[in-house]
Amino acid sequence: MMRPLTIAACLALTTAVAFADELKQEPGTPTAATPAPAAATAPKGNAGTGKQLTYTCQGCHGITGYKNAYPSYHVPKIGGQSEQYLLSALTEYKKGTRKHPTMQAQAQSFSDQDIADIAAYLSTLK
Repeated sequence: MMRPLTIAACLALTTAVAFADELKQEPGTPTAATPAPAAATAPKGNAGTGKQLTYTCQGCHGITGYKNAYPSYHVPKIGGQSEQYLLSALTEYKKGTRKHPTMQAQAQSFSDQDIADIAAYLSTLK
C-alpha cells in the first residue's frame, strides 16, 4: 500500500527536480523559475525634445560653410541626415568606437532616449 507524501516531502521532491533541471542547462539560460529578460526595444525619437537637445550642436554644426574656426577643421552637415545614420553615429561616439574627443564627450552625456530624440529632429531638417 502506497502512503501519500507529506507536504514537506512534496516540496523537497519538487525542489530537487527543479534543481536537477537547472544543472542540465547551460549557464545563463533562463529557466521556468527565471523568466528571460524582455527584448530591448530601441526608444522612439521625439523631434520636439530633440530640437531642444540640439541647441549646443549649432555651435559647430550650424556654422556657415561648416568650417570651425578653432581648431580649424571641417564639420559635417548633420541636418537632413538619415535618422538611422545619426542614431548609429551618436551611439558609436557614446561607446567610444567612433573617435572624436568633443563628440565622444557630447554623446556620453546623452541617454539612449536623448540620442533617439536628436536623430528624430535632425533627420527632419532640410
